[in-house]
Amino acid sequence: MTSGFGAVRFSILDRSRVRRGQSHPEALRETVEFARLAEEWGYHRFWVSEHHSVPGVAGSAPTVLAAAAAAATSRIRIGTGGVMLPNHQPLVVAEQFGVLESLYPGRIDMGLGRSVGFTDGVRRALGHDKTDADDFDRQLTDVLEYFARGRSGVHAWPAEGLYVPAFLLATGSGAERAARFGLPLVIASIAGVDRMVEAIERYRAEFRPTPWGAQPYVVVSGAVVVADTTEQAHRLLLPEAWSAAYARTHGEFPVLIPPAEIESIAMTERQRRIFDDALRDHIHGTEDEVADALAALVSRTGADEILVHTSTYDRAARLDSHRRLARLTGLLDTAQYVRGKRTSAAA
Repeated sequence: MTSGFGAVRFSILDRSRVRRGQSHPEALRETVEFARLAEEWGYHRFWVSEHHSVPGVAGSAPTVLAAAAAAATSRIRIGTGGVMLPNHQPLVVAEQFGVLESLYPGRIDMGLGRSVGFTDGVRRALGHDKTDADDFDRQLTDVLEYFARGRSGVHAWPAEGLYVPAFLLATGSGAERAARFGLPLVIASIAGVDRMVEAIERYRAEFRPTPWGAQPYVVVSGAVVVADTTEQAHRLLLPEAWSAAYARTHGEFPVLIPPAEIESIAMTERQRRIFDDALRDHIHGTEDEVADALAALVSRTGADEILVHTSTYDRAARLDSHRRLARLTGLLDTAQYVRGKRTSAAA
């Protein structure tokens, strides 16, 4: 890697976003192909996510999708960002990751989150409600114990005795919880960079070593877009920002639409405020601009790893952005970059 990033790792989170005119199955197949390209370009991890009944997101069964991504690759670590633990029984979660680790040993990550279904209807369909998230500490303890020794005579084979690194996605009190459990922290600047930095500092200060982690490990997640110009990179951020604004005002995440259409939308005052907020703190620009911004982020947060979760309508531009990022961070040399560009163009 370049001297500006030292030993920092770079990884990818793909939420299997759906573009207008695309089916959910097509989006899932693109995710699997994206995992193969991420491995080719030298990224450390490739994670998938969990969403239910969302028109614009195809990834509803992350452990199943992770299995497909692992089967299509051979070296890159594969995991979840994350499985939403309140939606599932801890025994089943442990069993699923145990199966993944058994089939793809040494390559599986278990990213866990505390969110519940997005709407009341989804929560009812899952058999859960908002209060289930209040019992997250017990749920997390149960999962970890199933890997260690089982619980009350129940064994989550084949998970028991296997080591699958667990990561905690930070929401609300997530940083303190990760410190208490001795788990790696995955955090984003949802409430702003200053709040994120404060949470990271608390995590490091309060971290307690456990069998699941001997020292703090911070994964900073965010959108990173590299393009020929700053303006082009900014436009690539618009589809995801509009999706956030629409979701917050309609209760449903839509499919991604082209930036040109978004620029002509007459937004309400609330939509415009959410839209502008959704564009804050994302790293975008030319390779030099992105390299400087990433170096500043790493310096300020002390991040051990950057998890990139960029989504946009233009799939080719998105792939090119990740390929450029791999080059500017030293994952790819120029010759590899050119070969990778040819490979993804043919995909």
